[in-house]
Amino acid sequence: MDMLTRARNSLFGATQPRNLHSLDNLKYLYGVLQRNTTVSDANRDLLTETLRSISEILIWGDQHDSSVFDYFLERGMLIYFLDYMRQKNGRFICVQILQTLNILFENIRNETSLYYLLSNNHVNRIILHKFDFSDEEITAYYISFLKTLSLKLNKHSINFFYNERNNDFPLYVEAIKFFNHPETMVRIAVRTLTLNVYKVSDPGMHRFILDCTATEYFSNFVWFIRNHVLDFDSLIRNNRDVNHRGQLTSSLEEYLDHIHYLQDIFLLNVDNLNNVLKDQLMNRLLIPVYIFSLIKRDKFSRVKDPRIMLDQLSTLFLLAEVFLVIHYRPVVEELADIILSADVETVEAIQHRYGEQISYSLPPASLEICLAKYEANDESDASDPG
Repeated sequence: MDMLTRARNSLFGATQPRNLHSLDNLKYLYGVLQRNTTVSDANRDLLTETLRSISEILIWGDQHDSSVFDYFLERGMLIYFLDYMRQKNGRFICVQILQTLNILFENIRNETSLYYLLSNNHVNRIILHKFDFSDEEITAYYISFLKTLSLKLNKHSINFFYNERNNDFPLYVEAIKFFNHPETMVRIAVRTLTLNVYKVSDPGMHRFILDCTATEYFSNFVWFIRNHVLDFDSLIRNNRDVNHRGQLTSSLEEYLDHIHYLQDIFLLNVDNLNNVLKDQLMNRLLIPVYIFSLIKRDKFSRVKDPRIMLDQLSTLFLLAEVFLVIHYRPVVEELADIILSADVETVEAIQHRYGEQISYSLPPASLEICLAKYEANDESDASDPG
């Protein structure tokens, strides 16, 4: 046996079975993990390939051989994933770990196999792991992984993610921190995830969202739309020539995406969430930005804080899109009533009616700060959902 063969066998172990999609091959790959518990420059390519192969075998086993999942769980192979991520050199294979998990959960069809994978709370610990999100590739795979998990949510599987006893929900809380990420695809994935969460009929989970995150998330999201609207208005005012129409079109499409997302939430008919969203939308955007922009400027000496003033034609256009897209009656009827009688007395009456709810300032804190108190101090502190 030459030196190269001996070196290879020290990493790989015994000869790999010819049938790659088999329990025997999974046992072989488990041996590779056992012999390579520490990530190094010498073995990171090997571990990357091993993780990819494990996901392929599990997907095959989901349809053809239940003993594959039994073995995977009996040997606690997900623990190796966690251990690798926590190591200093683990960042070199974090992308592959996330990619493997994403492929695995995306392709699992058997409900029992899914529940096996979600047991022991390892997935929640992976969600809570402090990844290096300055790496765009890691961020993309992480958010894709969370979205894939959200597609598996139902009234049964929600119990693996929302822990009513500890009142925590890492899948949702960690995802919404990326609601205003610079990358469009990340923002879209987060919105898809939130909709998948809201539509699950689980009173305890809905109470958690209402009590712990709804106001914080919706206020920050509506403020995000407000800032986008101000940028759109600036484009209209300053870039009227034909060369900037592409930029205007892109900005308008993003605005419409925002409004359609709000409508998608309203359509789920979760009354308590709709009430919070409606209040934030009316009181942080529709009234203080849109309605007040339509009132004659010379009357604003009597109205509080006139700083937000959109071009009136832009405002009418943006409002028209709201009416075209949003069909939630409490918003549509109240907004129409205000517009049809919008004079300065009405505005002052609105302010008197809503009091300090009409908001011209930033939400009290950024969403991440608001959510910090709901995070586990360490992913190892996350206890088993019950």
